[in-house]
Amino acid sequence: MQNTPYVLDMPASRTSCVVFSSPHSGRNYPESMLNRTVLGENVIRSSEDAFVDQLFSAAADFGAPLISAVMPRAYLDLNRSAEELDPALIQGARRHGHNPRVASGLGVIPRVVANGRAIYRGKLTMDEARLRIDTCWRPYHARIKSLLAESHEAFGQAILVDCHSMPHEAVAMVSNPRARRPDVVLGDRFGASASVDVVDQIEAAFVAAGLNVARNTPFAGAYLTQTYGRPTRDQHAVQIEIDRALYMDEARIEPNENFAAFQEILCEVIRDIAGIGEESLPLAAE
Repeated sequence: MQNTPYVLDMPASRTSCVVFSSPHSGRNYPESMLNRTVLGENVIRSSEDAFVDQLFSAAADFGAPLISAVMPRAYLDLNRSAEELDPALIQGARRHGHNPRVASGLGVIPRVVANGRAIYRGKLTMDEARLRIDTCWRPYHARIKSLLAESHEAFGQAILVDCHSMPHEAVAMVSNPRARRPDVVLGDRFGASASVDVVDQIEAAFVAAGLNVARNTPFAGAYLTQTYGRPTRDQHAVQIEIDRALYMDEARIEPNENFAAFQEILCEVIRDIAGIGEESLPLAAE
């Protein structure tokens, strides 16, 4: 098991104000977790944003860092508050009002994976929950904060691009059956986490690559965008959800025959996103 809570791919030279994050692509399942789960290997992996870190691996080539989770979402969800502890799973956790994420089993230590399937036999101790948070959650978020601060200091602004994937059927119930289903959903918390100009440019990058884009429905962004999106302070956060069927076999959790071609398409998208604000970067970086 890796000791590091994340993998950080830094560019040789930081030329972009953008920071890419892949918080749900971790796939290092501790033996202690596998010994306690009631789920098979593929089922427990169903909550992963599998291969998203690989899809965005070109970020450093365009002057932007990419930080990716090592531990899987089923072990610890980096896109939740450290306080979102589930009393139904964690011994001694107290309820703090109604939280729909925690109530559904999707707190910072998830109780279920996709389709509400329970992960564990019995409960976890508070000590175990705190250990996961202290060794994985806190270092990841501390590094994101420092990366964004570095961007802001060097370039006068910072943009967090929070990279995720969505099941192919995720937008089926909200899409017009006569319209093309979105390939990508951008979440800016309905304008609260990023300026319109930044989101417009991110959308334009995907559209130029031939992808259909929707905004905020059904995914508007969660803890990462809510916490790090401060557009009035020139710090923006945008969540990206990509249809898994474009690049992987969802049942087998394997790259499909389109993976390499789609990765090439995303390379151009990443280049365009990393270039947001570049007209002001040379002056700001001096």
